[in-house]
Amino acid sequence: MNIINRPFKYQFFNAAFMLIIINVLFFAAQRLIPQITWFLTMSPVAVLRGEVWRFVSYMFAHASFTHILFNMLGLYVFGGPLERSVGSMEFLVYYLVTGILAGVFSFGVFLVTGSFYSQLLGASGALFAVQLAYAVLFPNSVIYFWGILPLRAGLMVILFTALELFSSITRTSPGIAHFTHLSGFLFGWLYFVIRFKVNPAKRLFVRR
Repeated sequence: MNIINRPFKYQFFNAAFMLIIINVLFFAAQRLIPQITWFLTMSPVAVLRGEVWRFVSYMFAHASFTHILFNMLGLYVFGGPLERSVGSMEFLVYYLVTGILAGVFSFGVFLVTGSFYSQLLGASGALFAVQLAYAVLFPNSVIYFWGILPLRAGLMVILFTALELFSSITRTSPGIAHFTHLSGFLFGWLYFVIRFKVNPAKRLFVRR
């Protein structure tokens, strides 16, 4: 077994909760000192100056209270069960790798489209990967969308992906980085294929 597929020793230290606390602390710092935000976002022009830490820091910065509220709620709902299933180290590596790669992908999109001064922030790229992983492991669990509409986790991911594709093509929600969300799905999918040698489609599209 090579290093890519070697499993971590199972341990649980509540990494999802720690990530939530870190995000809340970053958001509090942003409220107290707004200028901090411009040192955290993933901005192509800043990255081109060598500020590569922004591929990590952008995941811990948020634009508004509702932005962080919904992201952290999602991390709590999906991240907790996922972490208990795969272990804290696997969960943390998955979260950071998919989030960083979503930032790198977004950087590439910004360069191609000439959006050198765009600002990307938020945990959504990593969170969409977490939602995918949750659906792969628990495809038949029921999620109440907006607390009302019951959806199977597998179906939820499929619908979210379709919605993000539609929004990115039609540009119906300007200001939202749909390509970052989609790349979170993509890199989460590839993580399962490469590291776990699992095809997510065989779990998402098959009702058990």
